[in-house]
Amino acid sequence: MNHTLRTPIGRLDYAFAALILFAAALTFKQYGNYLDYYEQGILLGSAAGIVWLGWFWKPLRVFLPLCGLLALGAIGLYDGALANGSSRFWLKYALSSQSAVMWMCVLFFLATLMYWVGLLRKSATALGVASGLTWAAAAAAMISKLVRWYESYLIGADVGHIPVSNLYEVFILFCLITALMYLYYEARYQARSMGAFVLLVISAAVGFIIWYTFDRQAHEIQPLIPALQSWWMKIHVPANFVGYGAFAMAAMLGVAWLLAEPANQSSSQRRSLWLAAALIAVLGLGLHLGAGALGETGAPRAMFAAKFAYCAALLCVVAANRGQLASYLPAPAVLDEISYKAIAVGFLFFTIATILGAMWAADAWGGYWSWDPKETWALIVWLNYATWLHMRLVKGWRGATLAWWSVGGLFITTFAFIGVNMFLSGLHSYGGL
Repeated sequence: MNHTLRTPIGRLDYAFAALILFAAALTFKQYGNYLDYYEQGILLGSAAGIVWLGWFWKPLRVFLPLCGLLALGAIGLYDGALANGSSRFWLKYALSSQSAVMWMCVLFFLATLMYWVGLLRKSATALGVASGLTWAAAAAAMISKLVRWYESYLIGADVGHIPVSNLYEVFILFCLITALMYLYYEARYQARSMGAFVLLVISAAVGFIIWYTFDRQAHEIQPLIPALQSWWMKIHVPANFVGYGAFAMAAMLGVAWLLAEPANQSSSQRRSLWLAAALIAVLGLGLHLGAGALGETGAPRAMFAAKFAYCAALLCVVAANRGQLASYLPAPAVLDEISYKAIAVGFLFFTIATILGAMWAADAWGGYWSWDPKETWALIVWLNYATWLHMRLVKGWRGATLAWWSVGGLFITTFAFIGVNMFLSGLHSYGGL
């Protein structure tokens, strides 16, 4: 199997580079007076990074310009007035940031469904449709990001900011990054069936976005709080979410590995696992139903704990069905290799994000590290994956242990991302639900 997508750099690559550099130069000419030296550096670095990505992974040469073109079309339709978003057809139903997010949600759900249809029916056609839907959903997410950035400036120059400042915005970023990362590995390894698992974690994030939108009206653009009014946010948050997306993908591939690799289990062991799944699910249901009685503070915490319980119950079901999808999924060795590469990429970016966060803290609070709960749990996440990589590269570990470890890592990462802000107080408490 050919696992490389790299081809020699040709005319289309140079045309793509020229387009990106032209766009960066135009942006600098238009807004350069409003950018400080750090932001000018971010603009230059972003342009160079986009060119490299387009050369490294050829589909981005079409994906990124197309998303940019559609976003520019939406910006033109606004004609400088945010009110036009509710009166012009293409904005109202397709290209405003919120409309694009709703399309993203629908497309990701449909993609998940089609991946499972393709997996269980072993249908290459269904898997191809699923892959196309995932590309479309990622495009909708990218367009929503670009348009929302512009919309924030229509509200006011002091309100405008890059849309990575709250849970609603970063969950969309998570969906976008995870989907693109998955699509790269899907094409490189010709392993579309693993999308049935990776898209599940994206769909879970989509479910949160929908709940957060309609229950909390989180899609409304708000001014940045003082703690986030910094150019550091532009680089710290995206780097963090490359790590989060990679870790989430690796966890779902760990689940796929467990269902692809048979294990010697007795019938009594399977019954015990099914019983454990039922008991944990009942516990989660109890937390879910009782959440409403705990008030505004307690309810989100109970719901968070309930979702953890549901996930634990599902893992018991996975353990009881080891190897049941062996004939449907890529070889365990392929899943293991992709999971390793995802964690390696995620660890690199999470390390960069942690260093950037420390520098941001020094700039904002006068110290690089304060053992704030968020910082402490970021260190726990970093140590978890550092140890995982050490065990694989130095000790030569493979198989079930690392698969379960990658799954457990998602629980640790999720608590560090959301749970800390809900259960612990500190300098980062502004990120709570």
